[in-house]
Amino acid sequence: MGRLWGRSLAAAAASGDQIAAAWAVVRARAVAPVLQLAVWACMAMSVVLVLEVTYMSLVSLVAVKLLRRLPERRYKWEPIAVGSGGVDEEDDEEAAAAAAAGGRQAFPLVLVQIPMYNEKEVYKLSIGAACALEWPSDRIIIQVLDDSTDPAIKDLVELECKDWARKNINIKYEIRDNRKGYKAGALKKGMEHTYAQHCDFIAIFDADFQPDSDFLLKTIPFLVHNPKIALVQTRWEFVNYDVCLMTRIQKMSLDYHFKVEQESGSSMHAFFGFNGTAGVWRLSAINEAGGWKDRTTVEDMDLAVRTSLKGWQFLYVGDIRVKSELPSTFKAYRHQQHRWTCGAANLFRKMAKEIVKTKGVSVWKKLHLLYSFFFVRRVIAPILTFLFYCVVIPLAAMVPEVSIPVWGMVHIPTAITIMNAIRNPRSLHLMPLWILFENVMSLHRMRAALTGLLETMYVNEWVVTEKVGDHVKDKLEVPLLEPLKPTECVERIYIPELVVAFYLLVCASYDFVLGAKHYYLFIYLQAFAFVALGFGFAGTSTPCS
Repeated sequence: MGRLWGRSLAAAAASGDQIAAAWAVVRARAVAPVLQLAVWACMAMSVVLVLEVTYMSLVSLVAVKLLRRLPERRYKWEPIAVGSGGVDEEDDEEAAAAAAAGGRQAFPLVLVQIPMYNEKEVYKLSIGAACALEWPSDRIIIQVLDDSTDPAIKDLVELECKDWARKNINIKYEIRDNRKGYKAGALKKGMEHTYAQHCDFIAIFDADFQPDSDFLLKTIPFLVHNPKIALVQTRWEFVNYDVCLMTRIQKMSLDYHFKVEQESGSSMHAFFGFNGTAGVWRLSAINEAGGWKDRTTVEDMDLAVRTSLKGWQFLYVGDIRVKSELPSTFKAYRHQQHRWTCGAANLFRKMAKEIVKTKGVSVWKKLHLLYSFFFVRRVIAPILTFLFYCVVIPLAAMVPEVSIPVWGMVHIPTAITIMNAIRNPRSLHLMPLWILFENVMSLHRMRAALTGLLETMYVNEWVVTEKVGDHVKDKLEVPLLEPLKPTECVERIYIPELVVAFYLLVCASYDFVLGAKHYYLFIYLQAFAFVALGFGFAGTSTPCS
């Protein structure tokens, strides 16, 4: 019996050696060459990305911080005359009235648009902030574009508009019988009204945005005194950034977007992507570009690109900030990122040929739009992050024949992290968590980018970001990493994240036991990040729908 058992073990060992030998042959002849090719492709994309990030960071740092190329220095800005036009109170009353009328005429007619959809939590905040804007009452129109499908919420919004109308505020409550085109459709419909076409400038605020009362007094002068400027974009400020770890990480990413991407675009090219809100447009520029279009989920970027191709300039003013709200649940954040990433990639697909064929546009501007604005930032960035850090590196740990250069494995990621950290010094301690979280989100951004490029069935998916409004004050005591209870709500379990987590754990364990590359230190951390988000350990808890 013992001899039989020994022979069985020997046979099994021999069989195992044969399998291992066969795997080694397959790995060396088939897997390794393909994987090595993927490594070098990722290296090439990494170089392209780090050069783009370095360029934008240097431009924003040198131009804005060191050379002080502030908007007020680059463009003419003078306050618009306010009040009586210089007539003293003791002067004749008729002369004072005439001067006051002349002073009001110096103010252009401004339309303030507030698109909303079932915004029960924030509609009062946005409407109240818009109605409190400092501007002559006969030179401003507040337009609430309500696409709500809930009759109760529509009644509340309409009642709020009527209350402000009783206070002598020129406010219009507009609805339509369908949601065609979503936000773009609502804005387009709003522009069809006669009173809207008589306006000079259009200020746009999403339902959760609350501008300060002097917003128009600070932004409109840029447009009045600089006829080539089509758009003045301001910076977002977040009222709930400290609710949880996820909102703090979002703030880091968006601060980089505004401080680096928007500032560099405004400083060097007089072009950047419109953020869809907290900006003021020149009506004639919108009309010349063809108005709002609903062909993608990034109608704001679409309009910006078309306007730029007409020769208009854009201006970003970072010192003017508008309060807004960050998505505080992981589900809402995923939907938002899908819409932004998919829409941008799809717009690239739709407009690439149009950009190339447009006459009267410099080669430099076309190159900037196609290569930098679209290809590197909207295609390479989301695909590279997931493909390299979550697929290629873990798989390379199981294939010893594949080598990844140190500069690609360490130096480039470090450089990109430093570029982000330079403009976010107060969040330096969160950088490791930011990297892990962004790598997890790269799974969805890559899928969204490919969806937009290939125009699959979810290309026009639009889910309005959930908001909590004043209730955010009740959530300030939420821990940085709040554990949810996925057993109570199945929708809080995210299968894609858990599948990737399993893959990463297998690769890390193989490298720890049989490998010699020591990649497992990073892979294990990334796997745990996928596990945490896969089981809903992110953001704040909300009742399941």
